[in-house]
This record gives sequence, C-alpha cells and structure tokens, in this order.
Amino acid sequence: MAIIRMRDHLYDEIVNYAKEHLPEEACGLLAGAETEEGREIKKVYFLENKDHAEDHFTLDPRDQMNAIKDMRANGLKPLGNWHSHPSSPSRPSVEDIRLAFDSKASYLILSLMADYPVLNSFHIENGEWTKEDLRIYSEEYYF
Repeated sequence: MAIIRMRDHLYDEIVNYAKEHLPEEACGLLAGAETEEGREIKKVYFLENKDHAEDHFTLDPRDQMNAIKDMRANGLKPLGNWHSHPSSPSRPSVEDIRLAFDSKASYLILSLMADYPVLNSFHIENGEWTKEDLRIYSEEYYF
C-alpha cells in the first residue's frame, strides 16, 4: 500500500476551514506529486459546498476548474478530494461510496464529531473502500 504524506500545516488548514463552515460539510481538492513510494499532498483547495448541507456536498464546478488550472500552472497532479463529516465518523458514507467515480483518487474524510478531529484517507473502487496509509508530519519529523 502506498503512503500518503501531508504536512501538518495543511491538516490544520483543513480542520480550521471545516470548523468555520459548521454545521455544513466542507469540501475541496488535493494536489501534489506521486512517486513509486506514494503520494505527497502539497496543496489543499477549499471549494464551496454548493448544497450548503450538513450531510452531503457538491463541489462548485467553477471552483473545480480554477483549482485544476492552478494545479497545471504549478506542476501539481490532482490526487483526490477531501470533505468533512460534521457529526459522523471518518469513514465513507453510502453516498460517498456511490459518488466515488475516480478509482485513482484518494478520498480524505475529516470527522468533527469528537473533541479532536480525525482525518483518514480512503481508496474507493467498485463500491468497496479500504483505508490508506495517511501520514501527517512536521518539518522537524519526516517518516
């Protein structure tokens, strides 16, 4: 299984953005680099949840296109997406699984239901999901 790495400040940005948008689900895209060792998330995009709902999200198409243009301009590869679950666990819901059309994408889900947010990454394909090895690291500590 490939390792997915993300700097701690990106994790903090996702958590802060998701908390600012409570009680709605927050969402966005992930970009970075991919090697034989795994994926490195280098940039997080914060997109509007067009539904403004507490239990599902729809990415704004205009925001998506702008993010893809920015990725291309900065030599980044689309790696997947992320969204929050304001009051449910950090695992794919039935709707998340149904709407996971890209088997190459990583799907990060942030749960805000407990005192400490929980972020996990998932591979979803053919209606099945498996947890990916997500590692959040600081500049001082890289593994």
